[in-house]
Amino acid sequence: MARLKVRISFPDRCKGCGLCAHFCPKEALVVGRNRNVQGYRVVEVVAYEKCTGCGICYLMCPDVVLEVK
Repeated sequence: MARLKVRISFPDRCKGCGLCAHFCPKEALVVGRNRNVQGYRVVEVVAYEKCTGCGICYLMCPDVVLEVK
């Protein structure tokens, strides 16, 4: 059975609030240095192997940037 993983599906929607990274129990996400077309720093997956696919980041994101597959 394949494990669920988070991915950044819509980086141009991200406003860099950091809620997803703050609530990630495995610290797999951070607000990175890369910026989107609006100039906001975009969230990045830094520890993909730590992701358990719990979906907390998805639930916390107010801009529906993330996807858990």
